[in-house]
Amino acid sequence: MVVDSRFAKVNGLDMHFVSSGTGRPVLLLHGFPDTHAIWRHQIPALAAAGLQVISPDLRGYGRTDAPSDIAAYSINFLADDVLRLMDALGIEKASLVGHDWGGLIGWHLAMHAPDRFDRYAALSTGHPAAIAQAGISQHLRFWYVMVFKTPVLAEQLLRANDWFVLRQMIKDPEQQEIWRIPLEPEGRLTAALNYYRANFKTTAPRRWKPVDIPVMGVWSDQDPALGEKQMADSVRHCRAGFRFEQLSGADHWMQLSATQRLNALLVDFLTGQGR
Repeated sequence: MVVDSRFAKVNGLDMHFVSSGTGRPVLLLHGFPDTHAIWRHQIPALAAAGLQVISPDLRGYGRTDAPSDIAAYSINFLADDVLRLMDALGIEKASLVGHDWGGLIGWHLAMHAPDRFDRYAALSTGHPAAIAQAGISQHLRFWYVMVFKTPVLAEQLLRANDWFVLRQMIKDPEQQEIWRIPLEPEGRLTAALNYYRANFKTTAPRRWKPVDIPVMGVWSDQDPALGEKQMADSVRHCRAGFRFEQLSGADHWMQLSATQRLNALLVDFLTGQGR
């Protein structure tokens, strides 16, 4: 299966994305500290299922431009980048898959631009209101957020001892390098951390709305950052149906640790065979 690498001008930025396949479009949105490459095992499977798969490097990541202003990473801008990429590619409506920060962007799009999407697969990250209401255990899981929000300290910590912290996040040496190489250039690690610095204080509850497109939430039981409750309780915020799926023995990066099971769920949901 051929995978094309291209650029589009999006909100004044050069946005890099890869695409493969033909058919109904589906966008795959990555999180921290990933690029489009985290989807390398999903792209061919979804393209083979008859979908046009588009996976961008979100702003600040990979080969996409990285604005220097922290405010440029507000979720409003991140979500609008996705809509403007769709416009640049002539896509009126698409399916959506988001993981980690890409998951939060996906929820934002499902809430505020439901006319542009027909269904949404949320991986790891539940509806923001469900996360906020998930209790003390979930908030304790987010201990690292305060570290990531601290300028200079977070950069020094993550780079220390040859990216020791990053290497502890996943044991796969290939993925460690896929993370490290694009984060090495000046300003790139800061851009990735700016997602945390720009949003936790601005994504106010008044922006959280119910979702009126079908949603599938996929949660992995070895995820240290996001618990089951925040995903399962997302059903309360999905008025067009919510399908909950659990991947046992998989970690946060289920794209790698549960590849075949995740691919089967995505193909089933995105091709309309399962709701």
